[in-house]
Amino acid sequence: MRAYQIHCHLAGHPNLPSSMAVHSHIERVLWTHDQISARVSDLASQISIAFHGASSPPVLVGVATGAFIFLADLVRHINIPIAVDFVRVESYGFGTHSNGAPTISSDLKVDVKNKHVILVEDIVDTGNTLSCLIAHMEVKGASSVSVCTFLDKPTRRQVNFQLVGEGKFYSGFQCPDYFVVGYGMDFAELYRNLPYVGILKPECYQ
Repeated sequence: MRAYQIHCHLAGHPNLPSSMAVHSHIERVLWTHDQISARVSDLASQISIAFHGASSPPVLVGVATGAFIFLADLVRHINIPIAVDFVRVESYGFGTHSNGAPTISSDLKVDVKNKHVILVEDIVDTGNTLSCLIAHMEVKGASSVSVCTFLDKPTRRQVNFQLVGEGKFYSGFQCPDYFVVGYGMDFAELYRNLPYVGILKPECYQ
């Protein structure tokens, strides 16, 4: 989960792109739109099969804001009944690295007691945010907690999180240790709308 809060005057900031130059700020594309679409469809199929015939529809919980595009695409490919909600967690402070102390700033509206929860993340790196959310869902009485992350960055893992019940871990792509943007992921709330995932040039965020 990445939610950068950059305190600067956005207008005229030297490192922020104009609408015409946004693609030139990408050093290299890691996954194209077509590659992403195919993988999201695969993940949705896995979830549909795993939760087919479940006692109650699973609740997909998107971790705002980074996961919103991934969640929207994912749910449109799932062919079983589901509920959808969002949770917001703050953990990045003023930079590009997690401060290691995530806090939930906006909670669920859906009651998840005795239900299967699938946390939908844009990226899992340190595991701090995910560990916090899994514990939070367990306290709310979820019968199982699974994770579906678009990107997994295990080289940065600091916390070995534990899933709940018969929870499963679904991962779209394993991400190298680069600063990536696009497909919902941002820097300074920009680049989320890129249809691919790319490596942001260092001069754009340093």
